Amino acid sequence: MNTDPIADYLTRLRNAISANHRIVEVPYSSIKLNITKILFEKGYILQFKVDNEGTIDSVIKIALKYHPSTKMSAIKELTRVSKPGLRVYKGAEDLPKVINGLGIAIISTSKGIITDKEARQQNIGGEILCYVS
Repeated sequence: MNTDPIADYLTRLRNAISANHRIVEVPYSSIKLNITKILFEKGYILQFKVDNEGTIDSVIKIALKYHPSTKMSAIKELTRVSKPGLRVYKGAEDLPKVINGLGIAIISTSKGIITDKEARQQNIGGEILCYVS
């Protein structure tokens, strides 16, 4: 049984990047879809789509982004912060800056799943899900 689906999602992405895969499939959930949308909006992945939406075997297909000449991934590091055994909550004024603002922190707030920059602008805090750089 998988007790931390977000950690499983991040691990699938890390493993696909280390194996230089172009596409990775992850089981569907609304949280994973929202994190994927943020990664797409911020330019960390090329594209994504949901297959078999509304069924029990729904998957999110993610096309990973690589530099054309160096073949380096756009995602350098994915780190899970808040875990089921140790939740990490921060207020708007205490939100971290990832690599001095070059990376993003994905935060679950009362307004949905957003980045650290958006949370600071809206002056809301929440649970820090992961860091992306």
